[in-house]
Amino acid sequence: MRNALRVLAFDLLAPLAAIAGLLYVGLALDWPTWWVSVCSVLCVLIVQGVIVDFVLYRRDGVTVGTDDEGPMLRLVVVGLAAAALAVAVVVGYTRWTVPDRTMNADAAEVVGIASSVAEASATFTPQDPNASIDRATGLMTAERADAYRKEFAAVVKELASKNIAGQASTISAGVEAIGPAAASVAVVMRGTQNAPGKPPDVAVLALRVTLSKDSGKWLVVDVTPINAR
Repeated sequence: MRNALRVLAFDLLAPLAAIAGLLYVGLALDWPTWWVSVCSVLCVLIVQGVIVDFVLYRRDGVTVGTDDEGPMLRLVVVGLAAAALAVAVVVGYTRWTVPDRTMNADAAEVVGIASSVAEASATFTPQDPNASIDRATGLMTAERADAYRKEFAAVVKELASKNIAGQASTISAGVEAIGPAAASVAVVMRGTQNAPGKPPDVAVLALRVTLSKDSGKWLVVDVTPINAR
């Protein structure tokens, strides 16, 4: 029974684990040409080692796993198998887990930024007419911030002269598309406009906010109505 377990662990499972680790690395790397060559050579060497082990068993009646005079050889076999599995775990984590976490973090960040800019675009107080503009432009690229201020300068002056206040809150926001350096977010808001002597004017607004990533920071590059024709 003891020998059977040693054969299973050292002569069968260890080589299979090493081959599985090498194949997993290839899968994680999407099988580049250089790894196809390396993996093929290593797998052939492992298979050859298993064949030699079987031949020695037929000749001497012992294998790597059952040879009491070869503990160092068993240690090497286990070490190589463990190394292959460790490399597979590291490569899989680096190629799959980290990018997924980064994308999820980016998605959450761009939605938050888009919602803040969209709400600021539809928010206005006569007492502090530039507050919402400053809030929005703080999340924009320099070029877009300058254009945004010019676009809303006349609107701000008119609303302030009429003592009109506006407030917006996000109903829902979601990522339309996202990549390593660009994203598009759709934001649906409920906007309320209050004018002296008039009932509140409530409307549902839909905006598309596009962003770019510069030096690790997401910034807004454009804000447009989704239903624009």
